[in-house]
Amino acid sequence: MTIKACAHVPAAPAASTSTGCQECLAMGDTWVHLRTCLHCGHVGCCDSSKNKHATGHFKSTGHAVVQSAEPGEDWRWCYVDERQVG
Repeated sequence: MTIKACAHVPAAPAASTSTGCQECLAMGDTWVHLRTCLHCGHVGCCDSSKNKHATGHFKSTGHAVVQSAEPGEDWRWCYVDERQVG
């Protein structure tokens, strides 16, 4: 599978701002996997988590591209194009 470049990926991706889902930590909840917003560094939980904060962050900000924050995983997802991107 070829992973195509995406115009939504920021030229200078932001660094992670947390070691856990920021909203889940604030409410004392748990998550399954973490995603880092490449636009601002926000860390949110994935769609397999009950709160889906990473997708919520996209919907509220329009920040289109996240990267897996899981150890050993190196992939990016564009919410606008609905596909894995390079």
